[in-house]
Amino acid sequence: MSVVRVFAALLLSGLLTACVAVAPGSKPVAADFDILGRVLISGEGRAFSSGLRWRHDAAGDELWLMSPVGQTLAHIVADDAGAVLTTPDQLEYRDRSVESLTRRALGWPLPLGGLRHWIQAVPIPGENPAVSNRDGTGRLLLLEQAGWSIRYSYPEAPPTTLPRRLDLSRSDQQIRLVIDSWRSGDGP
Repeated sequence: MSVVRVFAALLLSGLLTACVAVAPGSKPVAADFDILGRVLISGEGRAFSSGLRWRHDAAGDELWLMSPVGQTLAHIVADDAGAVLTTPDQLEYRDRSVESLTRRALGWPLPLGGLRHWIQAVPIPGENPAVSNRDGTGRLLLLEQAGWSIRYSYPEAPPTTLPRRLDLSRSDQQIRLVIDSWRSGDGP
């Protein structure tokens, strides 16, 4: 076998392996994070605000929506099998996604699929944004993707690439997410 054929076989093998690694239909994975913050959601003449704890890892997402005194108003767990929302009186709502679940149970959709990327100031992989503006240091300031417009604010000091606030809007829905701390640990 000539050197050219061996090289061609290795090149073809490498290309096929690369194609398998990014197979169409595979779900983009966001980096792990754990945040504490606050959320304000408004639209269709309604408004909702609460404290928020959100833990995301490879297994899925877990969110706690909390009152100002720390009482859990809703506990949401989501993974590849679907999503479950539990109320303080232990009523459970189930659906295929957090967006459809929160729309049904709370009256507004929470776009968790995109938000798990956007909160880290990165577009959803594989979906080209309509608009993307960055500051002089390369931090994302505006992103328009998946029908949402997301504006970013960052803390003044120390300079960081992780946002302090996201303002999302789509048609008549607005979501303001203020991140008080990026942290790690267990429980709300």
